[in-house]
Amino acid sequence: MDTKTDLLKGSILKVLILFMIPLFISRVFQQLYNTVDTMIVGNILGEKALAAMGASSAVYELLVGFALGIGNGLSIVAARSFGTGDKALLKRSVAGALVIGLGITGAIMILSRIFLMPLLRLLNTPGEIIDEAYSYVALLTLFAGVMFAYNLFAGLLRAIGNSVVPLIFLVLSAILNIFLDLLFITQFDMGIRGAAVATVLAQGISAVLCLIYIVMKCRILIPSREHFRFDKDLYLELLGQGFSMGFMMAIVSTGTVILQSAINGLGTLVIAGHTAARKLNSFCMMPVSVTGMALSTFVSQNRGANQGDRIRKGVFYANMISVFWGVILMAILLPGAPALVSAMSGSKETVVLDIGTNYMRMNAPFYAVLGILFNLRYSLQGLGKKLIPLVSSIIEFLGKILFVILIIPKMGYFGVIICEPVIWCLMCLQLLYSFYRNPYIRQFGRAAKQNSKNFRISEK
Repeated sequence: MDTKTDLLKGSILKVLILFMIPLFISRVFQQLYNTVDTMIVGNILGEKALAAMGASSAVYELLVGFALGIGNGLSIVAARSFGTGDKALLKRSVAGALVIGLGITGAIMILSRIFLMPLLRLLNTPGEIIDEAYSYVALLTLFAGVMFAYNLFAGLLRAIGNSVVPLIFLVLSAILNIFLDLLFITQFDMGIRGAAVATVLAQGISAVLCLIYIVMKCRILIPSREHFRFDKDLYLELLGQGFSMGFMMAIVSTGTVILQSAINGLGTLVIAGHTAARKLNSFCMMPVSVTGMALSTFVSQNRGANQGDRIRKGVFYANMISVFWGVILMAILLPGAPALVSAMSGSKETVVLDIGTNYMRMNAPFYAVLGILFNLRYSLQGLGKKLIPLVSSIIEFLGKILFVILIIPKMGYFGVIICEPVIWCLMCLQLLYSFYRNPYIRQFGRAAKQNSKNFRISEK
């Protein structure tokens, strides 16, 4: 069975879709880790435990998101190296990614032990749930290296066009996670800490399986001792790309943490309703975020092969996919949001259901905008641009601060609901300008226009 997709030739739309499908299914099962945790916690342990999980989730996303961003950035460099056809450069890229990733995740795991509880207090986490929230997030961040390992190994496989094998291993571990959730929460009476233990064990298994497959089947990704020799230019590129995406993820997550602090001040039932809606939101975002991730590998490989016209067309097709998904979501969420929030939260409280429903219905028309945003951001990363995607994250960060200070105190939860759609639109405009004004993209855009003009003249 051929598990690799050749992103450098053939029908652009076809190869994008073939590469995206396993990646999308992978993200569905990866999201099941947190979603199953949420459903089991909400339905078995109740609103208080669900609120504790929600109050700490933004902190977890901040600490781990930085490590995951580093991993994704490092794999972009590997994909570009693969596109050039230079196997030695690819192996050196993998070696550098391992060294840098190991050091950064180790630092995150240590820092999280020091600053977690002070951060939860700073975020106005209600006293009735703060200890439970800490017990959940502390265990997850302690093993942040497990999540980083899987995402790096899966990212390296995707860098060479293989999105199928990470899917297979992730499906197995996601199924295991469901059984472990039920075991630790219902049989061992571990509360929400049991959900964290189940997630760590399941993700650890998927990481080990990916590593075994790489060692046995993908020797092109296995560096030798000489590939670990320090290469200043390569390490600067790896650090620049990795930190660019890492800080981008961290800045976005920091904005979410600040927004969560305002939500925490609105009460336990509001937190519970928002938590259920955010989990549903994660599923709604998956197709557009996966399209962006697939596009980053596509752009990285084709940039290495200097196929700029193919990059322009790939971005266009990805944007059309995102718009199509946005229309589908509107048709589902506008009538169906109440039932989905009820199923996710397990709550019958009117406040919980109304909060979650209003959040989902407001977001529904803007998922297409979010998809275009992801496509442009990841494409710029694939082109090697480090600063521009970071600027878009700073726009989001500053926007959320302004909403927390100026809008939410006056408008309450409605201010929370409109915050992200407004910011997505502003970010999308900035990224549209940056991508299509990029000299490399403009060069091939002018060539395409000239070819079209010559064709019309010859037809006459």
